[in-house]
Amino acid sequence: MPFDSFSFLLFFASVLLLDRIASHTAARKPLLLIASWVFYAGWNPLFLPMLIATGSLDWWLGRKLISASKVMKNRWLMLSLLSNLGVLAYFKYRFFIASNLDALFDTGLLSSLQAPGVASWVLPVGISFYTFQSLSYCIDAYRGQLPEKPVSWLDFSLYVAFFPQLVAGPIVRFNDFYPQLARNPRSDAAQLGTGVALIIIGLFLKVVGADSVFAPSTDVLFASTVTHDFSSAWLAAMAFTGQIFCDFAGYSLCAIGAARALGFWLPENFNAPYSAIGFSDFWRRWHISLSSWLRDYLYIPLGGNRFGALRTYVALTLTMLLGGLWHGAAWTFVAWGALHGLYLVLERLVGPMLKRLHTSQPRVIATFLRGSAWLLTLLLVMFAWVWFRAVDSVQAIAICAQMLSPNSLPSTALSAESKLMACGFLVLIALQLAQRRFQLLARLQTLPPIILGLLLGLLLSAIVLSPGNARAFIYFQF
Repeated sequence: MPFDSFSFLLFFASVLLLDRIASHTAARKPLLLIASWVFYAGWNPLFLPMLIATGSLDWWLGRKLISASKVMKNRWLMLSLLSNLGVLAYFKYRFFIASNLDALFDTGLLSSLQAPGVASWVLPVGISFYTFQSLSYCIDAYRGQLPEKPVSWLDFSLYVAFFPQLVAGPIVRFNDFYPQLARNPRSDAAQLGTGVALIIIGLFLKVVGADSVFAPSTDVLFASTVTHDFSSAWLAAMAFTGQIFCDFAGYSLCAIGAARALGFWLPENFNAPYSAIGFSDFWRRWHISLSSWLRDYLYIPLGGNRFGALRTYVALTLTMLLGGLWHGAAWTFVAWGALHGLYLVLERLVGPMLKRLHTSQPRVIATFLRGSAWLLTLLLVMFAWVWFRAVDSVQAIAICAQMLSPNSLPSTALSAESKLMACGFLVLIALQLAQRRFQLLARLQTLPPIILGLLLGLLLSAIVLSPGNARAFIYFQF
């Protein structure tokens, strides 16, 4: 039941109506939980029992962790880690692990997994997101960062399964969501209007931006039969850079808007990432809920920056490698994570020197240096995106090699699709650079109602008239 489908519009309208009817009664939370289960079952009902079972196990483990002794806390946390990561590994990484073991030791594991009669499960949608969310609850319980009062199964289940963010985030912390459940918030007219506006903007990014402007060029330029030159390689990177932002930021805005229409607050997930100056800045702006999760539950426990430069570099590299693997069971995702780990390490090495150089220069030169740092950040992010999108490592290496070979001449003139994509990319970058100065939600709230209505009407018209083919949200596969 994707956000850009007619079935979701009917589902959401029904939920809004029933939520209004039940808003002042004890039936509201059960209603939202059942609606969330129906939403998830719309993808594949076979995996709904697993969502309920794993969530119930973590609820039970969380209660144990809150009151257990130190020794028992370690054991309960280990059980949570094994259960959550074990389920994730089985569904998401078993073929990847088996194929690599076969390559190293000729174990025959992959053949046995693919043998006739052996169940071959598809990847449960959103498993990486709700696993991280549920796991963070148990880790926080272990650290003593949760309310001492036991949490009801209903509240915890709704926290895990809340449908706006269930399948692709944002990844929500329990301490951010539980106080809202305790207040049982109900949206007023302003919140409902803001929520609908965010959904429309999110759908515009997805349907018009991702599916109509960027995806056609991405599909053509990343086709396995295409031979790249310098310009087509950079066009491929440009197309996917635009597509993945519009696709995932569009989903996040729809999720935040749907929650806001119901009276709930979800954290911001994107903040003009392509305006970033440096890679630490990029990760403060891109997929914010994941980057903060990796920081708090992986980078800091690995030592963070508390034990010297070398330990910091190791922690950064491991965090980004595992972050890459979280996105997908393939070496291309590991390479993408490794590149960002390298970027962050290099930034740590040369950052202080560049900062001193920047502050010692006249304003004009300092502005030029700042602009150069932004452009270099964007180009290197685009370079890394090739590994995220490529069919395999062979294609990624070939495209990246051409991106580094400016002497290779273009073989053909730009197609109409590529011209549209390039123009769309320039508009996207210009908007993100302008967005460094303001927050989207704050700006929406200051627009006169007539102007906002006209703007949303134009976006809706573009969505309805969009010729692009409907595509699943990219992050649903993670």
